[in-house]
Amino acid sequence: MENENYTETKIYKLNKPIVLKCGKTFDNIEVAYQTYGKLNENKDNAILVLHALTGSAHAAFLNKKTNKKGWWDDMIGPNKAFDTNKFFVISSNVLGGCYGTTGPKSINPLTNKPYALDFPVVTIEDMVKVQKELVNYFGIKKIIVAGGSMGGMQALEWSIAYPEYVKSTILIATAARLNAQSIAFNAVARNAILKDANFNNGNYYNSSCPENGLAIARMIGHITYLCEEAMYKKFGREFKDTPSFDFGVDFQVESYLEHQGKIFVDRFDANSYLYITKALDYYDPIKSYGSLENALKDSSSKFLVISFSTDWLFTTEQAKQIVSTLIKLNKDVSFVELESKCGHDAFLLEFEKQTKIIKSFLGE
Repeated sequence: MENENYTETKIYKLNKPIVLKCGKTFDNIEVAYQTYGKLNENKDNAILVLHALTGSAHAAFLNKKTNKKGWWDDMIGPNKAFDTNKFFVISSNVLGGCYGTTGPKSINPLTNKPYALDFPVVTIEDMVKVQKELVNYFGIKKIIVAGGSMGGMQALEWSIAYPEYVKSTILIATAARLNAQSIAFNAVARNAILKDANFNNGNYYNSSCPENGLAIARMIGHITYLCEEAMYKKFGREFKDTPSFDFGVDFQVESYLEHQGKIFVDRFDANSYLYITKALDYYDPIKSYGSLENALKDSSSKFLVISFSTDWLFTTEQAKQIVSTLIKLNKDVSFVELESKCGHDAFLLEFEKQTKIIKSFLGE
């Protein structure tokens, strides 16, 4: 990089089609990615960081165009958890996303129009398969994978799909599969989009987008990212102003959710939200392999699993399911539950606590 404080997104085009889990063969895939640090001569110091639901390839440093920091900037950089003095860190946007990697808003070469709902249904497994092609492009011999939330599911899938290739796996605020409650939240969010008057069967790119539906979907998501204690600490039952005695926005928490919905509409694609949440719902290595033990039995990775005490979206019990399975398989696994008042968002916010643990795990 010209300046270690700045980064820019690059595009890698796959040179072959990918057979997706749904059975379709998909071609012309482009992957948006960023890198931080330098790949060593042995090409074995790489860390692939994997983003959560609405993340992008911009994980760290300042974006040259927007001057904004990456979503995990507190964790990636010189002397940080993922130390770019030692490691070559890669971050890419997932297949089906809307930040440069091929997704529903990308142009379908067969029609010269956005794919919209003609885009194939993709899975976590498909996302990882595409990421492997990107990593192969760098000639990397062994890799460390790390991610929180949906990123943790991708990291878990890496250790399953490429058991000899992954040397370390860091799973943060994640689970082997969603529970029924989480699937239900995703279903309601998708319905908000699908029922929006402007959705037009996904063909809204040259007209008004389903802003209301997407905003409501994001509002639903934000409720799950915070815990009750965090909600109370941030908002309590405080009014925005005096009670209006109508159905407008009265409470501070209502104002917060409305704001989050509005700003999300400006940065994310509604179709991508449909596809990515569905990929989350589908991911289930327990069902795919018959048991989590079968899924992980061939892995040669060592594991670090981190959960947070107030995370009710991806609970400590779900994290312990992965840990107990790894212990049964006699794998090298470390586990810690961190005390936090931030709920699920802790994996993005509690960087100081995570840094100490991750640095120790990576051998500092």
